[in-house]
Amino acid sequence: MKRLTIITAAAVFSLTAMATQATADLADILSAGSVKIGIPEAFAPFGSLGASGEYEGYDVDVAKLIAADLGVELELVPVTSNQRIPFLETDRVDLVIATMGANPERAKSIWFSSAYAPFFSGVFAASDKSIESVADLAGMSVGLTGGTLEDLELTEIAPDTTEIIRFGDNAATRAAFESGQVDVLVSGNTVAAEISAANADADIETKFILKESPAFIGVKKGNLDLLFWVNTFILHKVLGGELNELSNTWLGQDLPALPSL
Repeated sequence: MKRLTIITAAAVFSLTAMATQATADLADILSAGSVKIGIPEAFAPFGSLGASGEYEGYDVDVAKLIAADLGVELELVPVTSNQRIPFLETDRVDLVIATMGANPERAKSIWFSSAYAPFFSGVFAASDKSIESVADLAGMSVGLTGGTLEDLELTEIAPDTTEIIRFGDNAATRAAFESGQVDVLVSGNTVAAEISAANADADIETKFILKESPAFIGVKKGNLDLLFWVNTFILHKVLGGELNELSNTWLGQDLPALPSL
């Protein structure tokens, strides 16, 4: 079994006084026998500290699969959202697997793999609720977190008879759905996944998707061999069913079709 090391963000920053590391493309990683992968510091169910004190989640498991397929040791580097791109640019990590969306602005700084994980804003409700489109929300109470993307999207298209109830944060929105205060939950798929993870008997399913925003793996510009390898890895794990297993384990859903770059 390959050794797994956790490097805290504070420890990584302490290395700035040391000599700058060379860019780690595929051959360098294989030669070194280890890969440094940035994972979410605190964003369950993709990456966060579990009850055991070890990092766990969808992104963490993808990182473990990558290290296993490379045949190298894994160094997990927890990162915040703002650290993801800088850590790649300064060689503090070789890859970033941290629910990162791809857009033209970010693509000026780094390269992106094909999508590896589903991330979307959706409409969720109990299995006995017949909801296939936004029109079916007429006459229903919908709970969401105020000021979010979901709030903006739904407010614009919801029927006039839909009662939209806004809460201060995701925890309050989740509690309202779980207690039956609202008929429908509108949120990111991670909130729905948290409900399923906390209660295996929870009756909640995806009714329809408001907006897709899948996650991509970040690669430093110039590391073309590594990018090609990562894309091959993703294809292999999609076809082999491993990513579908992770999606069901951590997100409570089958892996949907994901875009390729």
